[in-house]
Amino acid sequence: MKTFTHGIRQLLLFGILQARCCAFAFALIGGIAVSTLLPELPIGRYDLLLLYGIGLTLLAWKVGWDTGRDVAVIAGCHVIGLLFELVKVRMGSWSYPEAALTKIGGVPLYGGFLYAALGSYVCRAWRLLDLRLTGYRPRVTAVLAGAVYVNFFSHHWLPDARWALAALLLAATAGTWVRFRVGERDHRMPLALSFVLIGFFLWVAENAATYVGAWSYPNQLDGWRPVSFAKFGAWALLITVTFVLTAHRGNVLAPRRSSE
Repeated sequence: MKTFTHGIRQLLLFGILQARCCAFAFALIGGIAVSTLLPELPIGRYDLLLLYGIGLTLLAWKVGWDTGRDVAVIAGCHVIGLLFELVKVRMGSWSYPEAALTKIGGVPLYGGFLYAALGSYVCRAWRLLDLRLTGYRPRVTAVLAGAVYVNFFSHHWLPDARWALAALLLAATAGTWVRFRVGERDHRMPLALSFVLIGFFLWVAENAATYVGAWSYPNQLDGWRPVSFAKFGAWALLITVTFVLTAHRGNVLAPRRSSE
């Protein structure tokens, strides 16, 4: 019984820590949802959300949600996300149907904050859960993450290599463990499993984001529909890009222990 109670406490504490890690994302999606309820304003909704995203970033830095180094990673995720959006919107994968002054190539500049929120989550998780890696292969993982990012563009003109890249990532991360701390107890899981779990919850978040009008897939223009489950796999791959960016911001290797 004592073991069961301890397990429940660990699970609840882990949930609380995860909620803290998602603070920026919750605030961003919440702001998008509220923006749909506002009366007609002299400023476009996407333009207003850009100002909100900038203000939220500054607030997160000011109150200590994110450090200066985190903000640099988040800014990098924002830029990478915007480049991704520009190509995908041009190819018709999804769209931002509302008018805005801060739109480039059909993509509102606030769209990069959706990827910045992911960067904020990974950075905060690294600190709050005291993440450490064992068996991590930084160079090969970074190369494969870069290939994943490029493939999301190139598959519109060249054969889609995502399954091959997924297999290579599984091989590259074999034996790589993520160690994390919940309270006073250490836990670990395979790095590849963490990508899968984060990918699933990103798919859930994407359903919430499209429901409140963050963007729309072609089959959602006449009314909201659940996002294809295939996007779960895409997010599980795309998270590797954010992970590599975050991992390179400092020392991520766990110290060796004599018992291992």
